[in-house]
Amino acid sequence: MGKATLDLTKNELEIMSLMWVQYKSLSRSEIIELSPERSWKASSIHILLNQLLEKKAIVVDGFVKTGKNYGRTYSAAITPEEYQVMQVKQGIVFFQSKSAALTSLVSELVKDEDIDDETLDRLEAILREKRRGG
Repeated sequence: MGKATLDLTKNELEIMSLMWVQYKSLSRSEIIELSPERSWKASSIHILLNQLLEKKAIVVDGFVKTGKNYGRTYSAAITPEEYQVMQVKQGIVFFQSKSAALTSLVSELVKDEDIDDETLDRLEAILREKRRGG
């Protein structure tokens, strides 16, 4: 994960969410086509994509023929999990102690009764690996 934080607008987050669920590169026209419930205007797609490129949230990863011309295709440069971690870390700055905030956050997350033993075992393994310096 390259950046510590990433501030996305509502419109940018809509585009990122689409990219995350599509699992493939998308052209401008595909993004518009796959976003019928969008809160942004189709004419602003160029601006939104440029903002996401500038924030390093997406990358240009190819070209596709559209009519007589070629257009760029885009894909997410970060995963949804990386974005969520950035948001949590950004929120932690309001606490005096990062360790206290992390402990409190993890404690609240694992209180969920839907967490099974397999998940708890994986979390324990991650913590043991971290303790060993991994």
